[in-house]
Amino acid sequence: MQLFITNVLISMLWALLTGRVTVGNLAVGFALGYLALTLMYSNAVEKSSYFQKTVQLIRFTLIFFKELIVSSWRVAVDVVKPLPLMRPGVIGIPLDAETDLEITLLANVISLTPGTLSLDVSKDRKTLYIHAMYVVNPDDLRAEIKDGLERRLLELLR
Repeated sequence: MQLFITNVLISMLWALLTGRVTVGNLAVGFALGYLALTLMYSNAVEKSSYFQKTVQLIRFTLIFFKELIVSSWRVAVDVVKPLPLMRPGVIGIPLDAETDLEITLLANVISLTPGTLSLDVSKDRKTLYIHAMYVVNPDDLRAEIKDGLERRLLELLR
């Protein structure tokens, strides 16, 4: 946590020294600070948590945006076609997520991607029910969510 705070301070210092306090300039300062801290703490034990979590956050963000673009494209193409390819369905996804935060974040990430919507969580909190517009094979969709979004989200949070 100390390295993160140090990185934020470096970012603010960068913005003040350049004379432009904008989101883009803060992001550049954060990236430069991250690079400087990586070089300074190349063998530190603290590196294992802060730098690994940062890489995991970037990886999760990229996977989420990939899913967002692919699902948006799929829905947009289907809306334009005269005969829709939709095969809607409701499926249950067994959860590895255990805490309220993990389940809530997973449900929200699923709902943010076009064509899917989180509906409910079972009373024992072991299954998340979702509605999907394209359910060709329910097992493939379950595997896609579990191996993609859920696994990456849990890596980031745990």
